[in-house]
Amino acid sequence: MSDLISFGGIPLPGIVVEKEFIEKICDKFMIRDEDTVILSYPKSGTNWLIETVCLIQTKGNPKWIQSVPIWDRSPWIEYKASYQKLISKEGPRLLTSHLPFHLFPKSFFSSKAKVMYLIRNPRDVLVSGYFFWHKKKIDKNPESLTTYFEWFLKGNVVYGSWFEHTRAWLSMREKDNFLLLNYEDMKQDPKSIIKKICDFLGKKLEPDELDMVLKYSSFQVMKENKMSNFSLIPENMVTHNLVLLRKGMPGDWKNHFTVAQAEAFDKVFQEKMAGFPPGLFPWE
Repeated sequence: MSDLISFGGIPLPGIVVEKEFIEKICDKFMIRDEDTVILSYPKSGTNWLIETVCLIQTKGNPKWIQSVPIWDRSPWIEYKASYQKLISKEGPRLLTSHLPFHLFPKSFFSSKAKVMYLIRNPRDVLVSGYFFWHKKKIDKNPESLTTYFEWFLKGNVVYGSWFEHTRAWLSMREKDNFLLLNYEDMKQDPKSIIKKICDFLGKKLEPDELDMVLKYSSFQVMKENKMSNFSLIPENMVTHNLVLLRKGMPGDWKNHFTVAQAEAFDKVFQEKMAGFPPGLFPWE
């Protein structure tokens, strides 16, 4: 089943996004200097980062994350349902988006708003995307991982090519208001990443507050928090039980790729991501 729309050459989920609305967002939505934006390609750990930032804002107090749905705490810029909430909210806003660089609100590029861009090994993004999208009504359903693998390499998936999305946003990486984060470091050393985010946002946590952020942003706690695990999503948007948090483990792609697929992916990655400095992608 397909419910995709195309805008600016990018397939977008038609159940939550409208073509005319995206055009309006791109040209007219005002990003404010005091805003913080969480950006990523789908299935890169977006909701985990939102949860972490929300907990940093409350100094580890879980009351907010346990009482308000995650999409209300950090509304999606491209979702029409969020628009009224976003424009009427006063003071600093926490915003989320998967939009590619060329469709993002133009106002951002002349603002001082802070952006965190989260990347993840695209092989894991692919596998996670397959298990997520094929249970939803907001995308054409791939019959197999082999089919989805081919779609992913060609960019024929929701939000388009991972390679193009990542290359374009990484052009911002030297700017002071841009923080590049990766899923693998968040998994391996969450404490250091929380401190890095705090430095970027100008926040300070006491040791016990940092411990609370670590505790309540952990995979297991998030998986059990109904405000964060997407169990509140209406049934008419999914065909089966929606599993937002499946495994959360780096390297799961090795359990699913054939040798030929791994080699094919490596070849495309080297071609598409040529020119970036060594060490930028921790999984390579």
